[in-house]
Amino acid sequence: MRKLFDFHGGIHPAEHKHLSLDGPVTEAGIPPELVLPLAQHIGAAAEPVVAVGDRVLKGQLLAEANGFVSVPLHAPSSGTVTAIEERLIAHPSGHTATCIVLATDGRDEWTTLEPTADYRALEPDALRQRIRNAGIAGMGGAGFPTAVKLSPRPGSQVQTLIINGTECEPYITADDVLMREQAAELMAGVQILRHLLQPAQTLIGVEDNKPEAIAALRAALPAAPGAEIVVFPTKYPSGGEKQLIEILTGKQVPSGGLPLDVGVICQNVGSVAAIHDAVIHGRPLISRITTVTGEAVQHPGNFRVLLGTPMSYLLARTGYRMEKNRRLIMGGPMMGFAVPDASVPIVKTTNCLLAPTEAELPTPPPAQACIRCGLCAQACPASLLPQQLFWFARGKEYDKLEQHNLFDCIECGACSWVCPSNIPLVQYYRASKAEVLQLRRDNERAEHARLRFEARQERLAREEAEKLAKRAARKQAAEMRARATVQGSEPVEDPIQAAIDRAKAKKAAQQAGADNPAGELEKLEKAVVTTRARLDTATSKLEQARAEGSDLVEALQAGVEKTRTKLAAAEAALQNFQQANTSVPAAAAAVDPAEAAIQKALQSRQAEAQLSPEDKTRDQLGKLEQRLEKSRARLADSRDSGEDPKIIDALEATVTRLEEKRAALLAELPAPEDA
Repeated sequence: MRKLFDFHGGIHPAEHKHLSLDGPVTEAGIPPELVLPLAQHIGAAAEPVVAVGDRVLKGQLLAEANGFVSVPLHAPSSGTVTAIEERLIAHPSGHTATCIVLATDGRDEWTTLEPTADYRALEPDALRQRIRNAGIAGMGGAGFPTAVKLSPRPGSQVQTLIINGTECEPYITADDVLMREQAAELMAGVQILRHLLQPAQTLIGVEDNKPEAIAALRAALPAAPGAEIVVFPTKYPSGGEKQLIEILTGKQVPSGGLPLDVGVICQNVGSVAAIHDAVIHGRPLISRITTVTGEAVQHPGNFRVLLGTPMSYLLARTGYRMEKNRRLIMGGPMMGFAVPDASVPIVKTTNCLLAPTEAELPTPPPAQACIRCGLCAQACPASLLPQQLFWFARGKEYDKLEQHNLFDCIECGACSWVCPSNIPLVQYYRASKAEVLQLRRDNERAEHARLRFEARQERLAREEAEKLAKRAARKQAAEMRARATVQGSEPVEDPIQAAIDRAKAKKAAQQAGADNPAGELEKLEKAVVTTRARLDTATSKLEQARAEGSDLVEALQAGVEKTRTKLAAAEAALQNFQQANTSVPAAAAAVDPAEAAIQKALQSRQAEAQLSPEDKTRDQLGKLEQRLEKSRARLADSRDSGEDPKIIDALEATVTRLEEKRAALLAELPAPEDA
């Protein structure tokens, strides 16, 4: 016999499981409409890949996974997508979510499936991908994506694989009947997980209040060599992941930790059966077994229900008497919650619909003051201090809540069940968790905004420093040029000499053309041909733009006119050259423009040399003030017309530079004498 352990606390509420165990699992049928929320699990909602009006087949992909912690969604039956919109869903807050609405056609036609001939031939990553692509999420209540759970961190070792067949919540029998009727498929799924994870041991944990399920599992056990069925006493909430690990192994998962931290991975029996269907038969998760029970239904039982089936459709199959039911609960009486309306859909985590009468499950009386009896601490399976958490939750002391391990609470409801003051402790903890998570998100957004603001301030300061440095450099260069001019040793290039050099180069080029008339004629003719071709192209583009009514007509028209002017100039140059080389061969008498430019530059330089240093400075100052006035006028026009800020910045820099030069020249002039 395997040694069993126990966890702290726990309770023994009335089970009421016999109500739904009279018969086998029944097919619920195909409702006229299926409403499929895109988020049916922990993590990111799936992303639709279909559109309104598309006809889909059973098992066809409707929405793909949107991130690592996410799973896809498939069509539970064939039909037509009629809407992708916000619909009311089963949630404690009664809010809406984006759903794909499918009008079924009754044909129930399957899409093409891809069964696996031998899963042992698949690599572990390929096998996980098949499980992920099937859209399997934990079916025991939490709804964590199964493929993520089956992806241990690199370097971690799975010592124990635990299959959770506990189903400790009162009223619920979905897992019980699954183990009774699908024990062979369950064992085949266990073998798939053993092949994938290679655990040292595999334990199938079942409470002793399920004798028929235990017998069926033992009969099918030879198909899963290496697995062991472990039966233990019934106590709520032994089905909690951390509590089951402690019962079977004696190990305690650390606060804030995961089962893999102690070498354990847990899987619910419903998830294992879904893994078998996905890997062996290629079927995605499109249905589940759901218990419908409570004294407000005439024929309680377990049903295989298509995901997206309205709860009202399923309740109608059981003889639901609405007048006797004040609260319709999804889940059990301990961890379930009241749904806002019977029209909300069945999802992957809907293991039970509980419709109790008022006498069966009375409305909780008003809460009284806490009498500090300590019963809640005795019952807590997570060894928390519920009374302190209650005070901190009421006082919104979120730091102290986290210090007292609020997020270790599994919301089992044991503390509320034993509280003599009828305080809804779990509701306080659940609301506080939501508020803490929202505060974390707000803090993350605020921190992100702060980092963005600081980065912007640094960028602006850097740009301002660079601008000041450039201005200082320009000012320093202007001062150096001014001092060099006064000293007569200007280190920069002489503009007069540069003009003379350019004129000489131009004259040499013209002389070369004169010495080779044939070459010059060929160059001019080529210029005419090229310009005429450009004009033809521009004209055709203009005509096309006019025909299309384009906004570019005005710009193209300007381009045509500019090209036509260039063509006229090229033709005139060609004609002049031809005349000069035929009718007037002796063109030496004509004035040479290059020589004239040289003479003009020499005269200007000689005149400048005769000026005194003060007159030279005044001459430069006059020319500079003319340029400054033009730049200021151009800057004012740019500001008035709202031009690009970059252009305005460039013009401001030009005005600043000219003002600095003007100030330097004024500093060189003697101060005016008093009149």
